Amino acid sequence: MKKSMTLSYEVGDGLYLNITNKCPCNCTFCIRNNGDGAYGSDPLWLEHQPSFEEIAADLEKRDLDSYKEIIFCGYGEPTCELELLKQVSAYIRSVTKTPIRINSNGLSDLINKRDTAAEFKGVCDVMSISLNASNSAAYHAVTRPSFKGVDSFAAMLDFAKRVKQYVPDVMLTVVDIIGEEEIERSRKLAESIGVRLRVREYIPE
Repeated sequence: MKKSMTLSYEVGDGLYLNITNKCPCNCTFCIRNNGDGAYGSDPLWLEHQPSFEEIAADLEKRDLDSYKEIIFCGYGEPTCELELLKQVSAYIRSVTKTPIRINSNGLSDLINKRDTAAEFKGVCDVMSISLNASNSAAYHAVTRPSFKGVDSFAAMLDFAKRVKQYVPDVMLTVVDIIGEEEIERSRKLAESIGVRLRVREYIPE
């Protein structure tokens, strides 16, 4: 495992922020299992948990206005460092109008042991939540969350329902390798809670 302090990396016209390696899940398809980086980036395994000052210094080197979107998504779940995430988002908001997206597993409430939905008001323009499967059993088999005695699938859906009150665009996502029938079931599930479904192409790194 190679480590570095890659705090931001470019994919297409987006800038991705790698603010933590912490994650309560061990998804079967996670790109962390396949290498040290993503989409040609330098290693995303961090030498240490970065501070706000380190991340701000990294962002100061970037022309944030030049990106179509700035995305909290690296080798970890960004809501594991929720206070840092909010602090970095506020900094980004202060220097650019570029939209902000958070890619999340939707387990922020379980991670932070409180109702966090309202805390995302003004923090991001888009919240992308990994659905992964259309039912609890399949979800737990694929996502393998670390929370014992808790239906993480139900917690994720409940968070998605509530956070849409505070974030303009909330979507659930699945990867295309789950098959058309499962994608359609997932689409109906997303619609039932009032959000859209995005099907992501699975690209192993």
